Amino acid sequence: MSDGSVKILNGNTFVVSDTRGDIEASLTDPTGLFSYDTRFLSKWVLTINGERMNPLSVDDLEYFESRFFLVPGTGTVYVDAKLSVIRRRAVGNGFHEELTILNHANEPVDLRVRLDAGCDFADLFEVKDALKKKGTYSESVKGGKLVLAYVRGTFGRSTVITSSQPARVDKNGLSFKIRIGPHGKWSTQLDVATEALGFEEMGRVEDPARAQRRMRQNLARWIDQAPRLECDLEPLKATYRRSLVDLAALRFSPQVAGGRSLPAAGLPWFMTMFGRDSILTSLQALPFTSELAATTLRALGDWQGVVVNDFRDEDPGRILHEMRYGELTAFEERPHSPYYGSADATPLFVILLDEYERWTGDRALVRELEVESRAALNWIDEYADLQGNGYLSYERRNKKTGLENQCWKDSWDSISFRDGRIPGFPRATCELQGYAYDAKLRGARLARLVWRDPALAERLEQEAVDLKRRFNRDFWVEDGEYFALALDPEGEQVDALTSNNGHLLWSGIVDKSKAKAVATHLLGPRLFSGWGVRTLAEGEGRFNPIGYHVGTVWPFDNSFIAWGLRRYGFKDEAAVIAAGILDAAEFFEGRLPEAFGGYERSQTRYPVQYPTACSPQAWSTGAPLLLLRTMLGLEPQGEHLVVDAALPRAIGHLELLDIPGRWGRIDAFGRGRVNVEGKGQRA
Repeated sequence: MSDGSVKILNGNTFVVSDTRGDIEASLTDPTGLFSYDTRFLSKWVLTINGERMNPLSVDDLEYFESRFFLVPGTGTVYVDAKLSVIRRRAVGNGFHEELTILNHANEPVDLRVRLDAGCDFADLFEVKDALKKKGTYSESVKGGKLVLAYVRGTFGRSTVITSSQPARVDKNGLSFKIRIGPHGKWSTQLDVATEALGFEEMGRVEDPARAQRRMRQNLARWIDQAPRLECDLEPLKATYRRSLVDLAALRFSPQVAGGRSLPAAGLPWFMTMFGRDSILTSLQALPFTSELAATTLRALGDWQGVVVNDFRDEDPGRILHEMRYGELTAFEERPHSPYYGSADATPLFVILLDEYERWTGDRALVRELEVESRAALNWIDEYADLQGNGYLSYERRNKKTGLENQCWKDSWDSISFRDGRIPGFPRATCELQGYAYDAKLRGARLARLVWRDPALAERLEQEAVDLKRRFNRDFWVEDGEYFALALDPEGEQVDALTSNNGHLLWSGIVDKSKAKAVATHLLGPRLFSGWGVRTLAEGEGRFNPIGYHVGTVWPFDNSFIAWGLRRYGFKDEAAVIAAGILDAAEFFEGRLPEAFGGYERSQTRYPVQYPTACSPQAWSTGAPLLLLRTMLGLEPQGEHLVVDAALPRAIGHLELLDIPGRWGRIDAFGRGRVNVEGKGQRA
């Protein structure tokens, strides 16, 4: 299934066009050429003799490159077209386009070729919120180049358009008058380069052929270094490769990363560093690549909060939520420089560091990030316990532009009672307590093993035990036998039944005596649609199968739910969830979107698209990877790695070969066997 757009991307630069390769963006339409949160091209329309093109097909060559096959004309007149047009486009610093026109007639043809160009230089937040610009535009022709520019005070952005063939350049685009001989062709190379004050690297133009060769080599190396998947189910192989390629596409190297990469959150709205998203994606990908986790940890550690700043919702030790580079951030009309309004990224930072060490054995990074990890653990108790009741809760201090909900379900109506009422603030959502519990236990392990601080380890372990005891008392909904979504400011249970219960299993905070009831709900008809676990149970007051966090199915959410079920021994239940999500992936051509409709599977032959879902999106891209790990039961236990496989019947045979880790390169087999070079064991 496709939304009718064509997307190519590289890091946080991306192009979204229609199937002709044309761009005609309205203010609120996230199409065009974007880089560093600014739209550098909002119009790019090809005509020949005044006619628009008709698409025949689009080749998705790689994530950074596509090819459009077109003919002139509209309706049915193009059936016997004597011309065909090929646009080959690759993204880099802006994008490079090779335009080729083929004459299939026995006579020469004279053509007027026109590319209309324009730019609104919209900040991505202006696109989302339909805001007007405050600066000044200019268009100029300099030495055969079209320069589109925008300036507001010290903030400046420009787009420079050039052609390899002589063109008549005006302030609205480029024109060519050409003659093509019988069965001949004509082509030109078009470059659309982005430039920005303060981001000098954006203005560097790399030779297009060299850039594409470098990116192809980089992708080939990325795929070669990943584990090899062997199974009888061809769609699963396609989904696995799609995940690896999309993860490569979403790699982003912020300036503090020193050329190393971490995952940007998702296209089109979130092509930047996100604390929560980058952490969870890195967790999903750990058995496949550890590079993303290491870079994510270092970058987030570098940007860790150091002061109390209400505008940015910043505290000492707090891990950022989102970093932006656009105009509204530059003029502090948005707080994203960076913004810290996330209540879960900070405990998740400690969780990722510990899981990274378990997989890689890299204790040097644990020592390197000791100060940051201690500060993160301190933040949980000193700054996040807003009500003094021992629970992590949130309430924004930036009332104008800060996020109301600072958990992963961050839309305005995502936290509700059974009857649909919205609670007040502060809110202590249940999964935050699970993350805090897990972070304390993992922090204790690192303190004892690496930092050589047994006193800290003992304190953290005791705090975790106390948190678990209180949590299982205060959040347990007795009449429903599940955990409440949250506690409101008065300590009342926000009693909607949600997918968050699965995150509690993943964290380990659930008493064993309650785990069976939780698992039954997760696989029951109110939460499980057949494709996956819904964010909110059918029958709750705000349930909507196409509501963002109130009834849709999120692949990332389901991957952690399945992992949690495995933790408590519910292997077959985890396999059911894995099967549903992987079945859905087949309908999305291997690329799982951010979310899809929570309709009952028996009502639809395919998962229903959510209209504005990001795709590709990092933690959805990572979901098949974590599901593979979960189905194989791959878990480090001390110095050893064990496999305890439970596969859906449809998958049958499954092998994951050449897995990188502290044990060397590992082969894991679906029948519960693992071959290890070096330390490890056969399970």
